[in-house]
Amino acid sequence: MISTQGDAPTTTAADTPFTELLALEQVESNLYRGRCHAGAPLRAFGGQVAAQSLVAAGSTLPVDDLLVHSLHGYFIRTGRTDQPIVYEVDRTRDGRSFAPRRVVAVQNGEAIFSLSASFHRVEESPDHQARMPAAPAPDGLPELWEFGPGHGGWPIFEMVLESRCASDPRRGLPDIGQGPRQQLWVRTKDALPCVPLLQACALTYISDIRLLETAGLPYVDRPGERQLASLDHAVWFHRPFRADEWLLFTMESPTYASSRALARGQFFTQDGLLVASVVQEGLIRRRPPV
Repeated sequence: MISTQGDAPTTTAADTPFTELLALEQVESNLYRGRCHAGAPLRAFGGQVAAQSLVAAGSTLPVDDLLVHSLHGYFIRTGRTDQPIVYEVDRTRDGRSFAPRRVVAVQNGEAIFSLSASFHRVEESPDHQARMPAAPAPDGLPELWEFGPGHGGWPIFEMVLESRCASDPRRGLPDIGQGPRQQLWVRTKDALPCVPLLQACALTYISDIRLLETAGLPYVDRPGERQLASLDHAVWFHRPFRADEWLLFTMESPTYASSRALARGQFFTQDGLLVASVVQEGLIRRRPPV
């Protein structure tokens, strides 16, 4: 259980513990309340809304040995940072191997985000994975925040995360036929409790940073104000990991058309273990200069 009792937590730049970004107040059975910080001015950060939705879903599990294996979310309306968000959980089914949950995040009586998540009891099976791509080690690499607010430098991110650039965040990596690419080493600054749900929620939060921007890398020099908005977000969790240890976040965008971009990513441990995959579709527009 990651939720807390009492007033709905606030998440401002003064809140240094990462766990405070995930904490929820349980209002009653299947109903939770929290607050989110900005990902853009006055707009709640989508990764935090998704992570808190997963907290709410996981808090209704009947046993502790069910681990989240996937989540699929849709961003319906822009969330506000000056008002609480209520998370309503539907306990869809509690099976012997799987337990699916549905969550709707509500603000001012309107749904702003919906999440479907599924939890699975670990099983023995054969094992294979993609090879980790080449990347420089994180030690000595520049912090993402050194490149300015346009590259993710919001104060709260800088305060709670370490994010080191394995590629230039302004240009990315050379296109090898899969569209624009970039790489980022990420971890939480705080050591996190060894709770699988908490680790998964932390990775969900992290997975919304820089992913959609990958699609815009070839167009950074175009004039006009850029508008970005996440439309949906999906994460698959493959193997155990810790979000407070370095993870290589590899990102690529195979297509961008009709102002909608698709971006996908993978998370690898330093020893090459593929632990999670993520896909996001988002809206990217340019407003012509006045």
